Amino acid sequence: QVQLVESGGGLVQPGGSLRLSCAASGSIGVRYAMGWYRQPPGKQRELVAVIASGDSTNYANSVKGRFTISRDNAKNTVYLQMNSLKPEDTAVYYCYFRRDTSTRNYWGQGTQVTVSS
Repeated sequence: QVQLVESGGGLVQPGGSLRLSCAASGSIGVRYAMGWYRQPPGKQRELVAVIASGDSTNYANSVKGRFTISRDNAKNTVYLQMNSLKPEDTAVYYCYFRRDTSTRNYWGQGTQVTVSS
């Protein structure tokens, strides 16, 4: 089992920044991908960013150039640095963990990000 604990969400004005963190614990292993989905109010969950076990990254077009995903393997933690935030970034953000040998995703509890003036 893997447990994920998210932190860093909150209320921010348009143009501001936040950094989300997600720390994994349990039977983590060595090779795994971690990333972030988000679910805006009234909409479906969508992929935001992913970082693979080999450290390659992919981003949704809507966040390219504004968000940066990174990982610290020593801390079993993934980060999402969010800059130039827009109201349309408002959502519940969910961290996920997936071993390279599995199709099963483990999910964090979600953290609310609200971008509003």
